[in-house]
Amino acid sequence: MALRFVGIDPETGGGNCPAVWVDDEKQEIVLQGWKADGETTARTRQDSPLPNTEAVIRLPYRMIDTVRKALDEAGS
Repeated sequence: MALRFVGIDPETGGGNCPAVWVDDEKQEIVLQGWKADGETTARTRQDSPLPNTEAVIRLPYRMIDTVRKALDEAGS
C-alpha cells in the first residue's frame, strides 16, 4: 500500500489522531479522526445511508489546512 503521510493535527501532543494521508495508487484520501458519537451518526444517516463497511469520523477545523494540502497533493 502506497500511503503518503500528509500531516497530523498540530495540537495532538503525542502523535495521535487526527491525521491525513494520500493513497496515489487507489486515488483516495485517508482520514484518521475521532469516531462520531451516536447522535452525529444518526443525523448523518438522514442524508446518506451508512453501510457496515463505512464510518463517520470527526476532524477539527484546525485540520482544514492539512486536508487542503492532501487535496492539492492528490490533484497534482
